Amino acid sequence: MSVVAYIGLGANLGDAAASVQQAVRDINDLPGTTVVETSSLYRTAPVDANGPDYTNAVTKIHTSLSAHALLRALQGIEKQHGRTRPYRNAPRTLDLDLLLYGEETVDDAELTVPHPRMHERAFVLHPLYELNGQLVLKQGSLHELIARCVDQPIHRLR
Repeated sequence: MSVVAYIGLGANLGDAAASVQQAVRDINDLPGTTVVETSSLYRTAPVDANGPDYTNAVTKIHTSLSAHALLRALQGIEKQHGRTRPYRNAPRTLDLDLLLYGEETVDDAELTVPHPRMHERAFVLHPLYELNGQLVLKQGSLHELIARCVDQPIHRLR
């Protein structure tokens, strides 16, 4: 069984654009997983944090991995890219967030899907809209949610 999932990617340390692009290739190499499409890269200021601007994107995948197995695989890719977690919202070499996993809702100690804050973040909503503008989250359509984030500057890089 294959599920459509969306993954948010971001980095603001080192060569952030190269890290995000390599992470897409790493995700495509996961067992039972194929990258279908990846958004443009976007530059955004950190949210609730300090540090350099982020490079962000969203990728759409088909995967036969369970949501929890996919999360663990994404955390492994972050670790390969030198991700450390010294404190909440610390600058990072790579951040991978499982945004959506099919129509499933998961809420346990390890994983919350749909991602609980994606509807508030322009750096997720804009690239997600680029991939699937018809997507509707429980908080509203992507178009409506983007309109609520106009105070968050975002710049498309490519």
